Amino acid sequence: MKNLGIRCGLMLLALAELRRPANDHHERGDVPGWVMITLMSAVLVAALLALAGPALEAMFNQAMDTVGS
Repeated sequence: MKNLGIRCGLMLLALAELRRPANDHHERGDVPGWVMITLMSAVLVAALLALAGPALEAMFNQAMDTVGS
C-alpha cells in the first residue's frame, strides 16, 4: 500500500513533465527579482553620483592638474 502512493506521485510527476513545453527550462530563474535588483542598483548609483558628483569631479580635476604639471 505504501508503494501505491509513491507510484502515483511519480506518475503525476511524469505526466507534468510531458505537459511542459520543450522550450521551458527547469532553471529559468526569478526574472522580476533580477529586474528589481538591477533597477535598485541603478537608482542607488544615480543617487550617489548626484550627491557626490561635484566632490568627485573636483578631486578628479585636482588629480589631473597634479599629473599635468
